[in-house]
Amino acid sequence: MTKIAIITGSTRPGRNNAGVAQWVLEQAQLRGDADYELVDIADFKLTLLDEAYPAAYQNYQNETTKAWSAKIAEFDGYIFVTPEYNHSVAPALANALSYLNAEFANKAAGIVSYGSAHGVRAVEHLRGILSELQVAHVQKTGMFSLFTDFENFSVFKPTELQAASLAPVLDQLVPWTVAMKSVREAALVSA
Repeated sequence: MTKIAIITGSTRPGRNNAGVAQWVLEQAQLRGDADYELVDIADFKLTLLDEAYPAAYQNYQNETTKAWSAKIAEFDGYIFVTPEYNHSVAPALANALSYLNAEFANKAAGIVSYGSAHGVRAVEHLRGILSELQVAHVQKTGMFSLFTDFENFSVFKPTELQAASLAPVLDQLVPWTVAMKSVREAALVSA
């Protein structure tokens, strides 16, 4: 079965991100169309990028990087759950993505974001990073507001309207993830 990781985008203590990612996981698992797994970047204890070689070489020196690489390589597709920090993607997510390259290439991704303006600027910036990593990102995006989808700005309780924004992401992501398998196979043949 197609394997899709739901990747957290923040490592802050007391973060809202874990609650949003858990909700996405629960909603996705109800579909039965892929094997979904939550991958928390906080579990990998990635420091500020400290590998000596560019990620494209896959010459990882640190055990934390090797573990992160192995976990990400397991999946056919991804859903990135990102908050918006300073009108951009969360630094922890940008850092985690910078550690790797080939593990993400020719795979598909969807994005779920949140913030004061639904995280739209984080989505814009994350799309640029994903494009550079050769990740095919779907057009639909799950978007949530800190003002209406969180109780006291800390407990994730999405409105019905915004909760409905997740299904179109998954509707696009699953077939794209399946289709990208043939792209990866073709890339191996031509290499």
